[in-house]
Amino acid sequence: MLRYLTAGESHGKALVVIIEGLPSGLPITVDQIGNELARRRLGFGRGPRMKFEADEVTILAGVRHGVTLGSPVAIEIGNSEWEKKWTEEMSPHPGQTSQKLTTPRPGHADLTGMQKYAFDDARNVLERASARETAARVAAGAVAKALLSHVGTEVGSHVIALGPVRASTAARPEAGGFAPVDDSEVRCLDAAAEAAMITEIKAAQKAGDSLGGVVEVVAHGVPLGLGSHVHWDRRLDGLLAQALLSIQAVKGVEIGDGFDVASRPGSEAHDPIVWDEAASTYRRTSANAGGIEGGMSTGEVLVAHVAMKPLATLNRPVLATVDTATKEAGVSFRERTDVTAVPAMGVVAEAMAALVLASECLRKFGGDSLQEFVRNHDTFITQVREQTARIDTDSALDPEATPLNWDAGQAFADGADAPKS
Repeated sequence: MLRYLTAGESHGKALVVIIEGLPSGLPITVDQIGNELARRRLGFGRGPRMKFEADEVTILAGVRHGVTLGSPVAIEIGNSEWEKKWTEEMSPHPGQTSQKLTTPRPGHADLTGMQKYAFDDARNVLERASARETAARVAAGAVAKALLSHVGTEVGSHVIALGPVRASTAARPEAGGFAPVDDSEVRCLDAAAEAAMITEIKAAQKAGDSLGGVVEVVAHGVPLGLGSHVHWDRRLDGLLAQALLSIQAVKGVEIGDGFDVASRPGSEAHDPIVWDEAASTYRRTSANAGGIEGGMSTGEVLVAHVAMKPLATLNRPVLATVDTATKEAGVSFRERTDVTAVPAMGVVAEAMAALVLASECLRKFGGDSLQEFVRNHDTFITQVREQTARIDTDSALDPEATPLNWDAGQAFADGADAPKS
C-alpha cells in the first residue's frame, strides 16, 4: 500500500509531503514533479497568485541519484512569497496577528473550523483549508504516476462542464492523447465549448463572481482486479470517491455514468460483454460502469466525473455573514482568488486517482523493488490471459449443464423448479 501525509499552510514557508510504501529503484526527478505542479497552475480564470508564486521543489529524503531507496520519500514545495510578505503574519514563533479575520465566508471552512478548534481568527483555519495544500498532493501524484507508468497505466483529465457550458460527450482523450488537453486555456477538448467557457469566465470576472464545473478523470491501461468485492472498504470505486471528494470545493463524484444510468432501465444501464477472438479476451462495448464492477477494476478504461462548486471567496464580496467578534451582520472578507479553478482541479483529481490506483497496484502486486513489482504484475496479467483464453470443453458438452440464458427470476415466477446442480 501507499501512504502519504501533507503538512503546511497556504502562506506558510513551505508545503511538505511524505510518501511511504514506494518500492526501490523508481526513477524520480525534481523536473517530473515540477512539471505536474506547473500544470496545476494552468487555466483561464486563475487569480494573479498563479503568475508570481513559484513552486520551489526540493526532494528531502528517500531518493538517491534519481531513484527511490524504498524508504519514505519527502518532498518540500517552498513558497516564493513567504520572505516577501508572510514572515511575520505566518511566523511559527510566539506573537500575535496584526489583524484578525472575523467575517467567515459562507461555503468555506472558516466558521465551522473556528468553532471546532476554538479559534477567534479565521486565518488559523483558512490557511490549512486552502486549496494551496493540493500542491503537495500533486507532487505525490507525480510520483504515483511515475510508478503506474511501469505497468502501462496513464491517468489524465479534461473539463467537460464549466458554469452553464457543457462540452460534447464524444470528446474523451484516448490512451497517449492527453497532451492536447493542456493546450486548451480551460483544459477542454471541445473547441466550441472552450470558447463559450471563456466567455462565461470573463462575464463572471467582470461581475466579481466565481464559477464551478465538472472534470472527467480518465485512466487507460488500469490492470484488471484492483480493489475487491470482499470488504466494503476495499472497493475501488469507494476508494476513488473518497479521494476525489477530499479535494477542496468538490461536492460530487460519479463513477462512469453513475447518475445518468440511475434513470435508465436495467436493459440499457449495463455494459454488454463480448468475446474478442483476435485478442482472446473479454471486452465491454460501453463504459457506463466506468471500468469498475463489483468494486474491482475490469481492465477497461476507468472514468470518473468530479463536480466542483463555485469558489466561496469572491472578488466582489456579497455573501451575507456575521462578524464573530461583534455579532454584527456584514459580508464575507476578500482574499486573492480565482474566478474558477475547475481546470486546475482536474490536475489535482488526476493526482488523487493516481495515488489510489498506485496504492491498489502495490497492494495487489507487492514488491520491495520496482523490478519485483513489475515482474509480479506481468506474471498476474499472463495468468489472467491464459485463464481467460481457456475453454471449458467439459462444461460446454455437458447436456445436463444449466443453459447460460436460463432466467431464474422468470422461471420461479412461472412456477418452475430451479435446476439441480
